[in-house]
Amino acid sequence: MSEVKNKVISVNYNLHKDTADGEMIETTEGKQPLVFLSGLGQMIPDFERNVADLNTGDAFSFGITADKAYGKRTEDAVIELPQDMFMKDGKLVEEVVIGNVLPLQDQNGQVHPAKIVSVNEESITADVNHPLADQDLHFTGNVVEVREATKEEVEHGHVHGPGGHEH
Repeated sequence: MSEVKNKVISVNYNLHKDTADGEMIETTEGKQPLVFLSGLGQMIPDFERNVADLNTGDAFSFGITADKAYGKRTEDAVIELPQDMFMKDGKLVEEVVIGNVLPLQDQNGQVHPAKIVSVNEESITADVNHPLADQDLHFTGNVVEVREATKEEVEHGHVHGPGGHEH
């Protein structure tokens, strides 16, 4: 985790597979910058470590190996669930289609994206591995803004205002 605590960091970035020349996975281009509060573990630790000490206007380009990003894909994360979890008014909800990604909530209230792998008469098989598990990542971009977090942001654990949560 970064030693830089309680800074609001806004970045524009491009995320590529493997290297800066790899296939583009996502970008903030044409969208709002990514805004996060440093020091709280909200980001991949290596991502935060690489941008936390930069200043407004600084550019960045760095790779993160799969084991330090979203981890390794495991067969334990392919789970079979009873079909009645996906029933509404006596029938299967229409979103349950092979290949669709649905939000599943675990016993701790955390939501995990789950890709539907198969459907049979009793159960649904879903893969809750992160979509980028086993994938080396490369980020390029620039820092849009760095500022001290307000007391309320630190207490609430998230950014307020533009790019953050409004309450």
